[in-house]
Amino acid sequence: MNSKGTSKVPDSNQANVSKRNLWSGILFGLGLVAFIDETVFHQLLNWHHFYDQSTTKIGLVSDGIFHAFSWIATVGGLFMVADLRRRAAWWPKRWIGGALLGIGLFNLYDGLIQHKVMKLHQIRYGVDLLPYDLVWNISAAIIALIGIAIILNTNKSIKS
Repeated sequence: MNSKGTSKVPDSNQANVSKRNLWSGILFGLGLVAFIDETVFHQLLNWHHFYDQSTTKIGLVSDGIFHAFSWIATVGGLFMVADLRRRAAWWPKRWIGGALLGIGLFNLYDGLIQHKVMKLHQIRYGVDLLPYDLVWNISAAIIALIGIAIILNTNKSIKS
């Protein structure tokens, strides 16, 4: 990395490296937060399964598929980081922005689309959902906005 925080790759390859850093961060963020969601809310707290509109057995199978997705995304993102580091093109600030964007977008998708539109599951059952929904979705939006701010800040480095 040079003093501006950009990679040492030639200018002609800068856009590609920038995209790879961003996408590896997004994949890692999606995978990490999906893993945490599945571990904490599905397994430890046992609040819900990925798909709650059938039997417990189907819910557990859906959790397994969800868990596999989270690890594929996480490992894929880390393989991309390893490749970027091997090429001396890893851009940690842009990658962190991508990871935060991935975390925020996943949680917004989960909270709005899966919980409310598709009704695959709710965050909890037998409680007033409004406080849970507000905390979940507002915190997700804030995390995504922080990620976007970091990404936009790194875009300035690309142009200069």
